[in-house]
Amino acid sequence: MADRPHPDPHGRPADGAGWQPPEHEVEPAYQPVQINRTDGSWAVGRINGWWRPSAGDRAWCRVRALGRGEAPTWVPFDPERLLLLPACGT
Repeated sequence: MADRPHPDPHGRPADGAGWQPPEHEVEPAYQPVQINRTDGSWAVGRINGWWRPSAGDRAWCRVRALGRGEAPTWVPFDPERLLLLPACGT
């Protein structure tokens, strides 16, 4: 495991904005979310992948805001910034 990049202690990927975990370790997902942006605004988005570096570590998710043409980004899951929405049902 030492040969792959790991997030630093502050939750930032070691390789910068384009960082992503090994694809074979990613769990596919389809989870609607509301994203609380740093400027205080909210956007609707989707989590389409989950990754956990190792047992006991914080989960990371690949999230994308919809309707803005933004690329998906890997971020540490933070329930204060990502509000999970129902994926189906009433």
